[in-house]
Amino acid sequence: MADADIAIPVRPGTRDELTIAGMRRQLAEKFRAAGLDSPELDARILVAHALALDHAALAANSSRVLDAGESNAIAALAHRRLSREPVARIVGYKEFWSLKLSVDSSTLVPRPETETVVEAALSAIDATGSRSQPWRIADLGTGSGALLLALLSELPNAVGIGTDVNMNALSLARDNAQRLEIKRAAFVAGDMAAALNGSFDLIVSNPPYIASGDIAALAPEVRDFDPRAALDGGADGLNFYRSIATATPSLLKPRGVLVVELGAGQTKAVTALLLQAGLAPSAPRHDLYGQPRALAATVSR
Repeated sequence: MADADIAIPVRPGTRDELTIAGMRRQLAEKFRAAGLDSPELDARILVAHALALDHAALAANSSRVLDAGESNAIAALAHRRLSREPVARIVGYKEFWSLKLSVDSSTLVPRPETETVVEAALSAIDATGSRSQPWRIADLGTGSGALLLALLSELPNAVGIGTDVNMNALSLARDNAQRLEIKRAAFVAGDMAAALNGSFDLIVSNPPYIASGDIAALAPEVRDFDPRAALDGGADGLNFYRSIATATPSLLKPRGVLVVELGAGQTKAVTALLLQAGLAPSAPRHDLYGQPRALAATVSR
């Protein structure tokens, strides 16, 4: 897309078009015309990021006239979004479970539907005991650390280990833990559960689950910007579920729980894999869109 296609028009002599509010409106219109899912939200976040203003300050300064440098900075961000780069990658962070997590090219952008895994895990904890107990947690394929850090923020005496094969992702997860002052998390290199030993009360994972042949049809924000290794679940999308199902029975404590995120249409197949491995799955938990998103299972003993 040429720069001229995304230039921010300013009508001479109209102060409104040079204000923060006017710029937000123009961006939202362009984003809507381009078919982006959340044009107003994207415009607000990008304008706020360019001007280093929080939400309250953005609203309070809505009538302030922008100078040329500010307008150009906003236009540069708009160009990136219109090229379908996700907002979280442009600004460098994503909020997940009310935690501000840094993201980069080594990890997935944490998505709201993945919070369903946190909800299912906490529900299992609540059914087993108190949140104040010293739970031991593993997060397989931790990426930015989103699942593990969200759970540790809710479980004050828990400790956790996140695994990943990507060293850059592990470094990012450690940085997120340090910045959030969550000191009960460790991050180790390893393929899913390969680096783990001992026993765990809770194992969680959002594994790669897109079938290899389906990746080309994904939205550009995912296909072109998420790391392929964090998406590709093999020919049928189930490779990592097989690995998790095989490893989990020897890692879970007698009353321990596994919770995995599900891809679209995978409930029956993943349930069957867990059953074959000697696990007892529960009914899936649905996300805000009504899709089966999180599957919990215990060891059949």
